[in-house]
Amino acid sequence: MEQKRDIEGREDVEFLVSTFYHKATRDELIGHFFTEVAAINLEEHLPVMYDFWENILFQTGRYHGGMMYKHILLNAKEHMLPHHFERWFALFTQTVDDHFVGPRADEAKRRAQMVIQTMPLKLGGTLFP
Repeated sequence: MEQKRDIEGREDVEFLVSTFYHKATRDELIGHFFTEVAAINLEEHLPVMYDFWENILFQTGRYHGGMMYKHILLNAKEHMLPHHFERWFALFTQTVDDHFVGPRADEAKRRAQMVIQTMPLKLGGTLFP
């Protein structure tokens, strides 16, 4: 059994993000957003997401992005609904909890929660109950 520890640096971020995307792209509910709607190239996309989450957790300044604009364009192709965000959050937090424990792991989950609370508002005013 894997000994859990906190997210300590770039390698842990890469492991977390890669593991999450492995699950998310294959998920029955949200996988198609990654594979068909956005049709992301994981080889190109993952380093951007590593920078994004590393910046969130370690304030590296490495992410320069337009994340919201990209999701607005994606939402125009196919609307992302509350249950899609809830599934994204469940997969993300499950991935964190499966492998990490500690203040940065908690911060990653807190920031993911903020994403699912604010993104729908910016995508068109959908409010979660």
